[in-house]
Amino acid sequence: MRAKVRGSLCLLMATVIWGFAFTAQSVGMGLLGPFTFQAVRCGLAVAFLIPCGFILDIGRCSGKESVKKWFSPKLWKTGLLCGCALFVAASLQQVGLVYTDAGKAGFITAMYIVLVPVLGLVLGKEIPKSAVISVLLAVVGLYLLSCMGATGINRGDMLLMACALAFAIQITCIDRFAGGLDGFRLNCIQCLVVSLLSVPFIVLTETVVVQDIFACWGPLLFAGVMSMGIAYSMQILGQKHLEPTTASLIMSLESAFAALGGWWLLGETMTSWELLGCALVFLAVLISQMPAGMFQKAKTK
Repeated sequence: MRAKVRGSLCLLMATVIWGFAFTAQSVGMGLLGPFTFQAVRCGLAVAFLIPCGFILDIGRCSGKESVKKWFSPKLWKTGLLCGCALFVAASLQQVGLVYTDAGKAGFITAMYIVLVPVLGLVLGKEIPKSAVISVLLAVVGLYLLSCMGATGINRGDMLLMACALAFAIQITCIDRFAGGLDGFRLNCIQCLVVSLLSVPFIVLTETVVVQDIFACWGPLLFAGVMSMGIAYSMQILGQKHLEPTTASLIMSLESAFAALGGWWLLGETMTSWELLGCALVFLAVLISQMPAGMFQKAKTK
């Protein structure tokens, strides 16, 4: 039980950071192209995570053993796999935002909460009843929060559905392959992959202005160190103690914290529908944290 609470708290911390990172990205994208922003933020995360790996080993193992941990074949294989899925997800989200509004994008991206249990069923996992109820509540809540009144489906929406699938694959990969691996080192490799894969797209589609990168140092630092460096490490650590469906539900709070961040930092207003949506998403997460046998006992009574 303590492990589950610890995992939930790690993911909750990650979602708070991710939610406020939307504000940083919104500001940063006014100066930089999407792939430039992505490459630099992930490069900053790598620069932050490499010393973190060594610092956290102090008192646990020798310097030689700490260096040796970086050469684990399983670590690199998992990092490459998760990094490729994360690059696809993040890139599709950025391109999809060109064709659709941010609110609808947040809703469609968060549909990984439906796709994660579907992937689990394909892989032979049983989904608890509480998780099914939570997913349904979260979907309704996210719709109210993100795209109440939105109509029509466009090319951006299709790209974002593919983005949601890529995020679901990344979450599932961490669940299946990250057990026993160092979370900070794994995230470092994952970020390195995203940064390197972004470079060809920068060369082909964007013009890099160094002054703009320095002018955007605040959003880049937050999105790089806090979002990519700390939050994604918290995701890996948190998922070690939780089922992927439960983990994805907690991570869906990102949309709620993004809305709250926009309200607090950017002065954006929240409608009554959006507030109700936030409440439903929080309720969905609370239900997902209830004991597995609770619904069965209630039915028996």
